[in-house]
Amino acid sequence: MNRIIYTILFIAVLFISCESFLEKAPLDTINTANYPQNEEDVIAMVNGAYQPLQWPKLYNMRMWTSDIMAGNSIVGAGGGSDGQETQDMANFVTATDNQGVLDLWRGPWPGILRCNLILQQVPELDINEDIKNRSLGEAYFLRAHYYFILVRYFGDVPLVLEPQEPGDDLRPSRTSKSIVYEQIIKDLEKAIELLPLKSSYGNNDKGRASKGSASGILAKVYLTLENWGKVVELCQDISSMGYDLNANYSDNFNPVNGNSIESLFEIQYAKDGGYGFWDNENQASWTSTFMGPRGSGMVAGGWGWNQPTQEFMDTYEAEDLRKDVTVLYDGCPEFDGSAYQSSYSFTGYNVRKFLVPLSITASYDNSPMNFPVLRYSDVLLMEAEALNELGRTSEAEAPLNRVRNRAGLGDITGLSQADFKKAVLNERRIELAFEGQRWFDLIRIDSGQYALDFLHSIGKSNAASKHLLFPVPQKERDVNPNLSQNVGY
Repeated sequence: MNRIIYTILFIAVLFISCESFLEKAPLDTINTANYPQNEEDVIAMVNGAYQPLQWPKLYNMRMWTSDIMAGNSIVGAGGGSDGQETQDMANFVTATDNQGVLDLWRGPWPGILRCNLILQQVPELDINEDIKNRSLGEAYFLRAHYYFILVRYFGDVPLVLEPQEPGDDLRPSRTSKSIVYEQIIKDLEKAIELLPLKSSYGNNDKGRASKGSASGILAKVYLTLENWGKVVELCQDISSMGYDLNANYSDNFNPVNGNSIESLFEIQYAKDGGYGFWDNENQASWTSTFMGPRGSGMVAGGWGWNQPTQEFMDTYEAEDLRKDVTVLYDGCPEFDGSAYQSSYSFTGYNVRKFLVPLSITASYDNSPMNFPVLRYSDVLLMEAEALNELGRTSEAEAPLNRVRNRAGLGDITGLSQADFKKAVLNERRIELAFEGQRWFDLIRIDSGQYALDFLHSIGKSNAASKHLLFPVPQKERDVNPNLSQNVGY
């Protein structure tokens, strides 16, 4: 087999075909050295471009553990050196050989390669125009998504927009993050143009990126770049696409309610994927297995990761309905008929929102729980924050209060601009807890000073400005000496 070698990773890739997007058992493979011939080949290629999002290097583990780094929780687990790489990241003693950092650096590149192959090979095919446009839109969306992960964690990264052949320069230098952001915006604008509305997808295609997915991620990009006008424009566009809040907050975390009316984009997981739990190709979610209370027998697995801190618990308002959905605590409602004991956790708390009852899966390696990347409540909170930054605080109250009212809380009204900003950031922390959003919110405010002030306030005295970005892994710099290191490492 001829192999396409991709920049730093030197990997060969197989794209996996499937009957539907959720059921990814391989029926055939496509050699990346061969061009696709028909619609089935193209759909298989696109399905393969989604797959790295599912892997432990990204949303099946590393993305949600960023809440530990952000101070919402501790590693917990079995104590001692269990999860040492995550403990080091959360204690801000991260070194250039940290395995978690290496995972986050390596995680997106296979997806970027697969997207580049699609964007190179599909435009010239004589296939159904709707399938072609959708497939290209998905590739633009996914490439932007992978780069958005990289640029927020590492800053400058190599910008590779074509598949790399053995004769190409396989040691690219890092590209300025401003140029990377420009490309992300271009890709997402193209995705918005090409992708259909979510409502147009049939059951077999639920979970694919849609026009709303691309608009939502682009709104988050502009939120990060503080282009408040664009954020408002995009959020209001999304509101016209038929999205809404689920009636109950808990509906977002029901494993049989995936891709609901509130979901703009989520990572798809399924039972019985036919692969080992630790394999990249594994189709089952890790969240319930890892986060279930250790030694409790409440869920399959139950390894006790991601234990909420007391400081986080103290941020809940008394009547907040999200508390009983999000966390387990002494005296909380039973989970699947089992009472929680605070002795299950070092902090006295465990995450609840991602746990799957034994009646749905009795095996640790078979959870179908999707992982939320972007929900409509996030869109409303982005709109509220952006309106407030534009000095339109009274208008900003409506989207904020929609989220609060669903949680059983009263309206916020009459605050100053500065106090409203604090309120909406706190609302984001509670609404999106343990969904991998808090770290990115911390580091984007006030050029990262917001993060440092908060981290110091909860006792993370090691946190310094250099820690707002991860180091470029030394293993990658050994392979590619053209990769510069982030300041301070």
